[in-house]
Amino acid sequence: PPSGHRVAVIDIGTNSTRLMVADVNGNSVTELARHSEVTRLGRGVDYTQLLSDEAIEVVCETVGGYVETIRELEAESTLVIATSAVRDASNGSAFVAELRERFELDCRVLDGDEEARLTYMGAISSRTGEEKLLVVDIGGGSTEMVVGKGQEPTFHTSLQAGVVRHTERQLPSDPPSATELENLAGDIKSLISDALEDLDSKHVDRAIGVAGTPSSLAAVDLELVPYDSQAVEGHVLELTKVQKLLSMLSSMPLEERKEVPGLHPARARAIVAGGVILIEVMRAFDLDRIEVSEHDILYGGVISVAGTL
Repeated sequence: PPSGHRVAVIDIGTNSTRLMVADVNGNSVTELARHSEVTRLGRGVDYTQLLSDEAIEVVCETVGGYVETIRELEAESTLVIATSAVRDASNGSAFVAELRERFELDCRVLDGDEEARLTYMGAISSRTGEEKLLVVDIGGGSTEMVVGKGQEPTFHTSLQAGVVRHTERQLPSDPPSATELENLAGDIKSLISDALEDLDSKHVDRAIGVAGTPSSLAAVDLELVPYDSQAVEGHVLELTKVQKLLSMLSSMPLEERKEVPGLHPARARAIVAGGVILIEVMRAFDLDRIEVSEHDILYGGVISVAGTL
């Protein structure tokens, strides 16, 4: 693009490793490529504080493929970001060094503040207006809640609650028992209420959910086979609908859940914990609906890289 920049972002999360290559002009983003692989880098990190060799290898293979796509599309700059799992693991810096050696990529391990800012930036990229907005990003290892008005977030918090972490920790049975689900909901609820202590008002004009949980629930709601990001973008999930979907999904054994139309089989294990987290966030903010968006940290990332060029 003559007036803009072609840039790439690789996001190495606890559950998935994702790529976006886009042409960016100011706040306008044109996607050229977007890929997501469930790599589960964070498996076991909760117990061992270590990224496993096997998980690192899977991520590196995925990144290798992404690097080729970035070259083919001739992006002029690439940002690599890593979040909760790499932040929490004691060998996180060794993993960052490996990415540098193998692919000449400098990976930035984001702290909660940066993660919140980029997530918010992505969510508002296609909006203008001064409404009070809540952006919820339910990840594999942590959940970010960001409140803002206009261009700047005014409050954010990162919960140590994520779909991989809490499935490992609290949903051992298949399917999860009613007691497990109740205990999980109770834990999430108290984590959220502690995290929101400093927020003076829980009232927001609109809420947007990003990341795998809301988009998977939207895809199941719409029975999307194959997945269609344009159909998911802007889809509204009512609280009652999320509760209905959760009770359906949590009552099935994993193998059956993998067959649900619209749900990617690799997300079947973690979707139950994701649904519980989403419901508790909606209750905490007294929301009866939330809008699903794919404009997440990848969008925030490409806008921020383009801005520095």
